[in-house]
Amino acid sequence: MKLQRKNRVRALAVGALAVSGALALTACGSDNTSGSSGGSGSSAKAANIKCDGKGKLLASGSSAQKNAMDVWVQNYSGACQGTEINYQPTGSGAGVTTFLQGQTAFAGSDSALKPEEITKSKTLCKGGQAIDLPMVGGPIAVGYNVPGVDNLVLDAPTLAKIFDSQITNWNDPAIKKLNPGAKLPDLKIQAFHRSDDSGTTDNFTKYLKAASGGAWKHEPAKKWEGTGGQAASGSAGVSSQVKQTSGAISYFELSYATASKIPTVKINTGAKAPVEATVDNASKAIAEAQPAGQGNDLALKLNYTTKAEGAYPITLVTYEIACDKGNKAETLPATKSFLTYVSSTDGQAALKALGYAPLPTEIADKVRKTVATLS
Repeated sequence: MKLQRKNRVRALAVGALAVSGALALTACGSDNTSGSSGGSGSSAKAANIKCDGKGKLLASGSSAQKNAMDVWVQNYSGACQGTEINYQPTGSGAGVTTFLQGQTAFAGSDSALKPEEITKSKTLCKGGQAIDLPMVGGPIAVGYNVPGVDNLVLDAPTLAKIFDSQITNWNDPAIKKLNPGAKLPDLKIQAFHRSDDSGTTDNFTKYLKAASGGAWKHEPAKKWEGTGGQAASGSAGVSSQVKQTSGAISYFELSYATASKIPTVKINTGAKAPVEATVDNASKAIAEAQPAGQGNDLALKLNYTTKAEGAYPITLVTYEIACDKGNKAETLPATKSFLTYVSSTDGQAALKALGYAPLPTEIADKVRKTVATLS
């Protein structure tokens, strides 16, 4: 736990400003993980919580939080041998659908539940409903692969036109105007978007709709609605395409850019200087989020049009979605134990090095109190 303590100290020193982590559901695909010490009722060394419950927790959804999930599952499993957590990064849309069908203990989604999804959840959550628990926050990076260009500035109108096939070449006048000192090549733009229903897509297109001054004509949605472009599955899929395709550009959670050493776009928001996609810069934008949920639902409304100095506007908050009442008796204790760890100071502090930011104290406190009431 030495590394974890160091991460905690570093995160506290910076102020623990943003939303991050990711609701831990588990590892992904072939990365299934099981515990290795302590059983029901023992204390998890990393977060000083009880390892209540035994068995397997199945969860799926957001791929943006997959890297956070890997760390959380590894740490939790090291203390709670009796619980195996299996998280599949199938995308937010698929995760919510699977949860509402009763196949998983909880889901990860980069978008809050829609009213019709909450209504549908009342059939599953006997005597209650599904609620949104914010766990992961951070920037949606716009990664690119343009030979000879390692510093690129774009704004919302230009991004909207690129992803809607209205700007198709890297030496377009609109891009030149934003990058007067760059040697932009005569190279076709290869814009990649998600093929799966994605909360990252939903948040990215909410930004384009809100900030582009009418350049983005489509309604925000988990399903891609833009014109043209190429598709790939999951954050891993689109980031991989950018890495290997000359002229490519796409959007994905920052940790994928960091892991693959993909350069990211600085955003001209109207502030004094273009803003880089970093955890701290995203935290400044997320700090402007307003409560949007009712009762125990902790959904947030993000400000995509911020012009605050150093505030990176393309952000997302990943929610873990669970029933407030009516959870399955066989998975409820382990679900509460795991989500308590994920939202703890130790659980959050382990993630900043991955490109996530710890939950603000006031949000983390609300999440832990709400998790404690799940029944």
